[in-house]
Amino acid sequence: MPDTAITPDPRAPYDHIGVEERLGAHNYRPLDVVLARGQGVWVWDVEGNRYLDCLAGYSAVNQGHCHPRIRAALIEQSGRLTLTSRAFRNDQLAPYFEELCALTRSHKVLPMNTGAEAVETAIKAVRKWGYEVRGVPEGEAEIIVCAGNFHGRTITVIGFSSDPETRGGFGPFTPGFVTVPFGDAAALAAAITPRTVGVLLEPIQGEAGVIIPPPGYLRAARELCTRHGITLILDEIQTGLGRTGKLLAEEHEGIEADVTLVGKALSGGFYPVSAVLSNTEVLGVLRPGQHGSTFGGNPLACAVARAALRVLVEEGMIGNAARIGARMLAALRGLGAPRVREVRGRGLMLAVELHPDAGGARRFCEALRREGLLCKDTHGHTIRLSPPLVITEAEADWALERLARVLAGPTPEAPPPGR
Repeated sequence: MPDTAITPDPRAPYDHIGVEERLGAHNYRPLDVVLARGQGVWVWDVEGNRYLDCLAGYSAVNQGHCHPRIRAALIEQSGRLTLTSRAFRNDQLAPYFEELCALTRSHKVLPMNTGAEAVETAIKAVRKWGYEVRGVPEGEAEIIVCAGNFHGRTITVIGFSSDPETRGGFGPFTPGFVTVPFGDAAALAAAITPRTVGVLLEPIQGEAGVIIPPPGYLRAARELCTRHGITLILDEIQTGLGRTGKLLAEEHEGIEADVTLVGKALSGGFYPVSAVLSNTEVLGVLRPGQHGSTFGGNPLACAVARAALRVLVEEGMIGNAARIGARMLAALRGLGAPRVREVRGRGLMLAVELHPDAGGARRFCEALRREGLLCKDTHGHTIRLSPPLVITEAEADWALERLARVLAGPTPEAPPPGR
């Protein structure tokens, strides 16, 4: 018998934070709240304290925590068939493709698991399209990206990040990317060369602090890509599936991308699901054996995604995001708190940027946690707000009361170092 038990002593209080800090890699800096249960917009910690979740798993939980219809689909499918690999067909994949294409007006789907995998898949497909269809010499393809981007954490993706914290110590990086300022159509036009095969951008830069480009920018990018015969790739992993008050954020400017990346809310927060949406010309260059994923398109993922899409549409969550988002944006802009530099947002993708002399957004997120509101700081001075799309007017007003109290009140104490 081993000297120590595998499971902790149930009679002793369990030190979740201490054990996590001791045994886990320190690649995250979470708020010190240990969550144990969730329902709708609410979550409860291990001590029974209730919080309104204003992050929603970076938009993965758009449909609310533990949505009963998605949970039922997960449970039902998990008792029938969970994984076949793509070596065989399964009875959930074709209906998933059909429903996703009908909803998003896409012609082809390549199923993956995580957002980063979807981005990597798009890069591979568009490069291959550039060589085989557009005639770019092998090994010379370039994809234009935007400063301030966040497309994931893989080596290729961080290689074209402009955030030194993301890049530092991880090189050498994958070549073939050209960076231009976000929101600058003239800079984008000037960067296009005969080697350019695609433009990859977020309709709104979420991780950068909900940075919204000038009106007409996406339309200009679409026109440039059409004129030069290159692909427009929109990373809608956070902005898509209702977050901005439209199914896809591209709809705000009435355009359609050549390649659209979705994930996060495609799972309803239950199971990793992502997809590359495109057409036969782009995805048709991939042949058997050239790309794949053991779990991509598995029957459990497909069943979950089908349910996640149905509740998003049938329960009016997209329209609710537009209505409640406008209400929250107006209220936040009307606070008049001196330490607030700017409030930005579209739908339920909101950000409160503080003046640098406010002492950093982290301390305000800590104070909001003590008020029962869970938010996320980003880039030092910005508080991100992205509650589940099922939030009601009463719940939004509850959150706004606490935001007003903390933002207009005394400056909170700084969190301890490393916390």
